[in-house]
Amino acid sequence: MRIQTENAKTVAHQLIDQLPDDADWEKILYTLQIRKDIEAGLADVEVGRVVTTEQLRKDLDFNK
Repeated sequence: MRIQTENAKTVAHQLIDQLPDDADWEKILYTLQIRKDIEAGLADVEVGRVVTTEQLRKDLDFNK
């Protein structure tokens, strides 16, 4: 379940504050992107946009 009590700016500040002081732009952007991707995935789960591993294997033809 997604935590919606905090806005994106607050969460971004918290994530950045947890990084080491010498974090570069690449690490900062990577960290924010990962959080965004996780939030998007959780939103998909909430509305049922998921497939089983078995269905994915079938769709990708991995069962041969």
